[in-house]
Amino acid sequence: MKLELKKHALTAISYMLPLVVTAGLLIAIGNLTGGNVIHDYKAAYNIPDALVSLGVLGMGLLAPVISAAIAYSIADRPGIAPGLMMGLIANSIGAGFLGGMLGGYVVGFFILFLKDRIKVPSWAQGLMPMMIIPLVSTVCIGILMYFVIGVPIVWATHVLTTFLMSMQGGTRFVFGMIMGGMAAFDFGGPVNKVASLFADGLLLEGIKEPEAIKILASMVPPFGVTISLLISKLIGKQIYSTSEKNNIKIAFPMGICMITEGVIPIAAVDPIRVIFSCTVGAAIGGGISMYLGIGSPVPSGGMFIVPAMNHPLSFCIALLAGSLITALLLVILKKKPKEDDSATEDEDEEELDLSSIKISQ
Repeated sequence: MKLELKKHALTAISYMLPLVVTAGLLIAIGNLTGGNVIHDYKAAYNIPDALVSLGVLGMGLLAPVISAAIAYSIADRPGIAPGLMMGLIANSIGAGFLGGMLGGYVVGFFILFLKDRIKVPSWAQGLMPMMIIPLVSTVCIGILMYFVIGVPIVWATHVLTTFLMSMQGGTRFVFGMIMGGMAAFDFGGPVNKVASLFADGLLLEGIKEPEAIKILASMVPPFGVTISLLISKLIGKQIYSTSEKNNIKIAFPMGICMITEGVIPIAAVDPIRVIFSCTVGAAIGGGISMYLGIGSPVPSGGMFIVPAMNHPLSFCIALLAGSLITALLLVILKKKPKEDDSATEDEDEEELDLSSIKISQ
């Protein structure tokens, strides 16, 4: 059951990410060109205003999209319309993305329940997935969302938002460390997705600091291993094989674009030391970012969206600090590779003799 819940959540995240990234970049481009949200469409407005407004509208679709995606993952096509409805309810009552997620799960499993319980004549079978099941599930779970399920979610969202807005000093640093460590721990895996979803949801509530932490923590691992390679060359300590060095050359440009998965081949060779070093570096970088109040209006984009942040220079300092810590830990903890994989492969290729092969006719 636990694995199924996670599978449905990951499916929802995969559907949600293009929306969040597109909407966030529209807001960033619009803001950088002097745009503002359009409140009165009868008044004059320009293209930057239209871009910002379109991005804000896109962000408003987060709860409906994630709810519909979860319901679809659980119940297939009959879950799409009810899922969208539950997300709209979550938006309207202030339950945010948490309410959308919960609504998607509840309506999805309720649809599965209905499929086995509702019996109709043969002539009405075609109406089941198109009308009967979506209507019944929307009415039943929609009422529950308004009067039962949504109430504690609205309260929890309000408490969480108030707590994050009121954090000061050491509390902010600790929160940033936890967020940063989670975002870097498994290099784009499920733990990273949880932190990412949490940050994206808070962005809808106007809290932008977790997004900056997410971006920073996704870039610390590739930047950290790259810096560790440079330091190891300077001090004459070999910590990477030739194949790992080649992988780092690929991981670094991927890191600039906030693609942390490029570190996975390096972590696979020495998982404990690499994961520990990257997690600690990202945690400290995340703590610094949160402490300095760095916020990002865009949920993804790497170094290309740093100008859209409220404190771009401070973000770069926090990113450098986290990357340096990761690099130093790797240089200290990693040992000389037992063998150079690339060299071994070359030797094998040189020793391969095909002269003895004969083709019989």
